[in-house]
Amino acid sequence: MSSSASAILQVQPLGFPWQTQDPFLFCAYHDDAYPRGNGRMAPAASLAGRDIGQDFSRKDGWSMYHGDSVPGFPAHPHRGFETVTLVRKGLIDHSDSLGATARFGGGDVQWVTAGRGIVHSEMFPLVKEDESNPLELFQIWLNLPRRSKMAAPHFTMFWSGDIPRLTVRDESGRETQVAVVAGRLGDATPPAPPPDSWAAHPEADVAIWTLRQEPGARFTLPRAAHSDARRTLYCFKGASASIDGQRVQAPCAVVLRADAEVSVEAGETVTEFLLLQGRPIAEPVAQHGPFVMNTQEEIVQAFSDYRRTQFGGWPFEGSAPVHGRDASRFAKHPDGRVEAPI
Repeated sequence: MSSSASAILQVQPLGFPWQTQDPFLFCAYHDDAYPRGNGRMAPAASLAGRDIGQDFSRKDGWSMYHGDSVPGFPAHPHRGFETVTLVRKGLIDHSDSLGATARFGGGDVQWVTAGRGIVHSEMFPLVKEDESNPLELFQIWLNLPRRSKMAAPHFTMFWSGDIPRLTVRDESGRETQVAVVAGRLGDATPPAPPPDSWAAHPEADVAIWTLRQEPGARFTLPRAAHSDARRTLYCFKGASASIDGQRVQAPCAVVLRADAEVSVEAGETVTEFLLLQGRPIAEPVAQHGPFVMNTQEEIVQAFSDYRRTQFGGWPFEGSAPVHGRDASRFAKHPDGRVEAPI
C-alpha cells in the first residue's frame, strides 16, 4: 500500500479473470494464438490432450474453451448484468435468443444488456486457412442496478470506426493512443451505451478506455468527474511502466484515486493499458454462474425462470452457430435490421 499522498491505492498481479471494482464484476482477457483454420472454421491442429468442452489449458498458446469444434462459448444464459466485449484481433460470431446475429472484430465493441434474461453464444471462427488466426479480446461484466436487473434485454454494436481514438504526443513527441469506448475524454464522445446501462447515466462516471504507448511515452489521466468513482488501470502489455512516479511490473492492476490526475509513462517497450472507472452501484451482489442479482432468492428465481422459459428459447439449429467462412463483419438486429461497418 502506498503513502496517502500517492494516487496509487494498490498494485495487484493479474490472474484470470481480472479482478474489478464496483460497478464492474470482472474482466476476462483472452489472447489466443490460434493456428490456421481447417476450412470449417475449426483449428487445423490436433485437439488431443485437451479437455474438450472445458479447455482453458492454453496448450500451444490457445484454448478451445467450451467449444468442441470451433473454439468459443456455445449458447449460455445471463441475467442481471451487461457484457461489453472489445475485440482487438480476430473475430467473434454472436447469436442470441432475441434472434440477433453478428460477426465483429478488429476494434469493434459489442454491448449486451442481459437484463431479465438472454441466451447467447460467442464463437471464434478461424476463417484464415493459409495463416494463423490470432484472437485478442476483453469481455467486461458491468453490473446493473436493482432497478434495471429485469429490464428488457438489449443488443448493440459499436463498430471500430464509430469509437473515438485520440493520439496525444508528449513533449518529446512520443505517442499515446487512446480508444474511448465509454466516458468522455476531452472532446471525444463515444456512442451512447444501452438505455438501461449504469453507464447511460452521466452521474455514474463510467469510463472504458484503452491506451497504447510508444516506449517512454508520457500521458496524464485526467481526474474523474466524481471523487467517489472507483478506478483501476490494467497494464497488460509491455514489461513495466511508471504510474504516478512509481515503477510497476507488467502485467498488473493499479487501483487509483479518482480525484487525482495520474501520470502514466511507458517503459522501454510498447505498453498497453485498459482503464475501468465508475461510481459504485453500492448494492448487494448475489452471483451464481451466469446470473447476478441482489439476493439469493432472486438467484433461485433466475434458475427457475430459465428452466421454465429458456429466456425466450434458442432460435438456431445448433448451440454454437458460426456465420460462414467468407462472411464479412455485420450485425442483424432482432427487428431484422442489418448493419455493417462503413
